[in-house]
Amino acid sequence: MKTKWYKNVYIIILIIFGIWMIFFDTNSLVNHHDVNKEKNKLEEQKDYYKTQINQDKEAYQELNSDEGLETFAREKYYMKKENEDIYIIEYEDSLKTNNNE
Repeated sequence: MKTKWYKNVYIIILIIFGIWMIFFDTNSLVNHHDVNKEKNKLEEQKDYYKTQINQDKEAYQELNSDEGLETFAREKYYMKKENEDIYIIEYEDSLKTNNNE
């Protein structure tokens, strides 16, 4: 006489143990999935911040020179030298975008 698989105590215990490990344990597959998603998100942020740091280093190198600092002051703050006139020309496209905002 052959016993049914669902009447075997060892198989039932093994199935319960598997379900416990997959869903309810602190190191479950569900928790591993969530941690891996968070890890991937943090790695993307890390890459983003590395590129930002490199861009800022390049901008710092430009501003560290006299020419770069003068260019920055002229473009951003509309500064000028003595006896010099500055004319700001706005194009039609930039006027449309400024009015829409």
